[in-house]
Amino acid sequence: MGGTYSVNDIILNDYRNETFSSHASNLGALMAHELSGLTGAPAFIVDPVTTDEFIPEARISGIPGIERKSRSHALNIKYCVRKTVKSLNISIHKSRFIVAHLGSGFSIAAVRHFKIIDVNDALLGMGPFSIERAGALPIAGLLDLIFNENKTRKEWEYLFSKKSGLAGYVGTSDFKQIESQLNDPKVQTIYSAMVHQIIKEMGAMFAVLEGKIDGLILTGGLAHSEQLMTDISSKMPFTNPIYIYPGSFELEALVEGVLPIISGNEKPKDYV
Repeated sequence: MGGTYSVNDIILNDYRNETFSSHASNLGALMAHELSGLTGAPAFIVDPVTTDEFIPEARISGIPGIERKSRSHALNIKYCVRKTVKSLNISIHKSRFIVAHLGSGFSIAAVRHFKIIDVNDALLGMGPFSIERAGALPIAGLLDLIFNENKTRKEWEYLFSKKSGLAGYVGTSDFKQIESQLNDPKVQTIYSAMVHQIIKEMGAMFAVLEGKIDGLILTGGLAHSEQLMTDISSKMPFTNPIYIYPGSFELEALVEGVLPIISGNEKPKDYV
């Protein structure tokens, strides 16, 4: 579930063992624990990437024994929902948004009543390809690739999460450089395919929310790109209004998540 958790031995072990993900943010809990030991200050985790609020149907993959995972930019997604409902003066627990965090990886989520009820796996697989991530792949082609090349699991994970997507096709993950090359037909085609997959995933989340939404939220580093925001917005008129928050707001989100705890207005959740 989302929310603010006290750092305990169970959460520390899960991060050390990479139980749910191999991600740089895993270091946050470990560093907080070390600093807590040095200073005596309490340590908390707010809306981690493994925040899991899926409805039961969202977990089913199509293959018994393989479950869809909830791994997303939950911290920034939830903060942007809070920001939007405040500006609209509506109840956060009655709100319904499609939220797209667009960075080196993409999270496109259906957020109903402040819960991420469905989202693509932003760390490895599912959803559109991004700047570095492969996204969902044709199974036959994936099997051919794996059985024809001798790579370890770690090497495959690195390829799919860091050397695929736009970077894999055009040779760079610098989006400003990619934008400057859009007059190249090959680059334009790959870019257009990425936009196509983004809006396709947004359409899926629109269906998950039964077409009843308070708007579409676009955020993350790529939201700084006026071209990309225009290209997405022009193809999503049925999701209006559209709210754009360029960048990531992790630090603000951490403060907002912890203040109610240290002020005594709320209690932290127990991670079990």
